[in-house]
Amino acid sequence: MAPSPQRSPNHALSRRQLMAAIGAATAAATGVLAAASPAHATPPAGAQHQLRGLWIASVVNIDWPGAPGLSPERLRADFISQLDRARTLGVNAVFVQIRPTADAFWPSPLEPWSQWLTGTQGQDPGWDPLEFMVRAAHERALAFHAWFNPYRVSMQPDPTRLVPDHPARLHPEWTVSYGGKLYYNPGVPQAREFCQRAMMDAVHRYDIDGVHFDDYFYPYPVAGQDFPDDAAFTAHGTGFPDRAAWRRHNVDLMVREMRDLVRAARPEAAFGISPFGVWRNDTSDPAGSATTAFQSYDGLHADTRSWVHNGWLDYIAPQLYWNIGLAVADYGRLAPWWAAQTTGTGTQLWIGQSVYKAGATGQPAPWQDPAELSRHLTLNSTLDAISGDILFSAKDVWADRLGSVTRMAADHWQRPALVPVLPRLASGAAPTRPLVLPPRHGESGLRLTAGHGPGTRRPFQFAVYRYDRNPGPRPPLSAEHLTALVPASAGRFQDPAGTRSAWYVATAVDRVGRESRPSAAMRLSR
Repeated sequence: MAPSPQRSPNHALSRRQLMAAIGAATAAATGVLAAASPAHATPPAGAQHQLRGLWIASVVNIDWPGAPGLSPERLRADFISQLDRARTLGVNAVFVQIRPTADAFWPSPLEPWSQWLTGTQGQDPGWDPLEFMVRAAHERALAFHAWFNPYRVSMQPDPTRLVPDHPARLHPEWTVSYGGKLYYNPGVPQAREFCQRAMMDAVHRYDIDGVHFDDYFYPYPVAGQDFPDDAAFTAHGTGFPDRAAWRRHNVDLMVREMRDLVRAARPEAAFGISPFGVWRNDTSDPAGSATTAFQSYDGLHADTRSWVHNGWLDYIAPQLYWNIGLAVADYGRLAPWWAAQTTGTGTQLWIGQSVYKAGATGQPAPWQDPAELSRHLTLNSTLDAISGDILFSAKDVWADRLGSVTRMAADHWQRPALVPVLPRLASGAAPTRPLVLPPRHGESGLRLTAGHGPGTRRPFQFAVYRYDRNPGPRPPLSAEHLTALVPASAGRFQDPAGTRSAWYVATAVDRVGRESRPSAAMRLSR
């Protein structure tokens, strides 16, 4: 997923080799995500709705599973620990890799069980990890985005090492061996259609909140090797000015068709992509960024800018994995460039952040400063188009080298945040207004319940707002007052700050971030 820590932005040749090299706080019993103590900075205005995501990578056991062949009990406990730590940090969405190499973390009728799960491709683990992961995330009011790698078949090039009934072995005409890996060929329509069916099986069967692609379409170029798609180009490339245009067309088809398939199957699920962070340099195209780096348009045949402008994505999360001031790819230039591309398009902009670089050996001086990651979010807060960040990846977040993650969270994630509402869903019906009730005899904390009556829309969670005085019938529902997010299943709120005589209002919130009208104000103690 993430570029290699050793790779500079204008040297993409080692990109595909990084995965093999990439090597506790818990939630309160009530499941409440509450405001942290004030620290370095005040959250920016508008942070009430902000995507705070975490990538959990499964390929080569980067994040979860931590090793192949662990027991189901250990896997479930480890995943719950990841979720609880994420929630405590302030994360509100997880992006979990469930199809890393044309395999599955669910009982797919089309592809084998993942080797990264059991240690042996095709081996049934005896349970359904995806069903468990989605349910565990939702119990904690975390959005679950299913992360798919569309075309990668294997981290090695030999198809005979796949299970005998693997589709890539049954259809060798769909596959390409390149750079020591095996891929489905994006230029073969039957291969593209099969990959879509394989991914959509999970979309149809599981209550996911989003479908997520990373930056792998055509593979990163390997020095001295041409991607061997002559036969496919001869068969399907008629009418295109050159092979590069045909390849971009193939990737465009995958993106546009998946957008349509996902929306038809699960209309409120988000569809988005996290591409390499440079579309084109301005020396190649006047519309490009002021960079001199590798270009996704040319190197990966991924026309990411057009996807945004054509409305094919609900969000884009460019991997801006470089420090502020880096000459070839300056975060300080790229974040505003992406903000300009997405403004007015209806496409949300979330930024992929390279936590794995913070404090890592061999990284330049800015990444040895514990404030570098926080500075990225400070810059983001000045750009209205940016509505969130996704951190790569979980194990580096927990490592928290130099205290960079702690610093970032203290500066920018002091208070909880609701997920941003996708513009195309904003006009949908919100949940029913909740009730806030005093504690029962012998109990403490406010009780939160869903509203009642005909047409009641059940909440995913409750947002609790705190005020120093009675806020009246129209309380301001702003970031400065947002105090806690409570999973709907918890139904109780105990202010961890122990504030007495404060006033509280709650809203019911659905899975896409739409809020109900506020409840009547309730005073915790009189």
